[in-house]
Amino acid sequence: PETISNLKLLSKIVNGSFQENAFIVMNQSTNSAILIDPGSEPERLLHEISSMKCKLLAILCTHGHIDHIGGVSEIKTNTSVPFYIHKGDENLVKSSAEYSKYFGLPPSKEPQIDEFLTSQNNLTFGEIDIKVIETPGHTPGGVCFLIDKYLFTGDTLFKSSIGRTDLPGGNYEQIIDSITNKLMTLDDDLIVYPGHGPDSSIGNERKLNPFIK
Repeated sequence: PETISNLKLLSKIVNGSFQENAFIVMNQSTNSAILIDPGSEPERLLHEISSMKCKLLAILCTHGHIDHIGGVSEIKTNTSVPFYIHKGDENLVKSSAEYSKYFGLPPSKEPQIDEFLTSQNNLTFGEIDIKVIETPGHTPGGVCFLIDKYLFTGDTLFKSSIGRTDLPGGNYEQIIDSITNKLMTLDDDLIVYPGHGPDSSIGNERKLNPFIK
């Protein structure tokens, strides 16, 4: 775990066949926590939450692909916490069972969406302040979460790469616009935690990412 100010981050709980990164962010003064992108292995994620002795307040997903929402339904059943995602990906959530079958995964129960995310409704859970940044392109409703000096980019921005845009709803020009005009305007020292692979920083991606002009 890493600690910044009063936040404790249990980073990169790599889960499932897609090796997706789920994240628990906890406020150490309140023991409140949020869960970002629980794609698979819900029992393991619930065990991590329990071992941290934190109180889970919400599940937030960067986008609606099955490898990022596959564990939501079971975790909601066990914790009764609300699930937040952008309305642009509502259809992906509603098609989660079909996508599970398409990718040869065990059947995934469609999670019930409680709240839709937009850049207008920045959120606070137990003194964890979250800025929502709308970054469509990988999916129509893709978002990133800025918490303190952490930027959770889902499948929008990776270390030295960007999210694929060849799946239904993807748009290459749109993802480049999202990265260039929304993420590359942020501070260089922000730590980038993507949905897959190693972490990076805005400064490193600005200099080294071949997709960014």
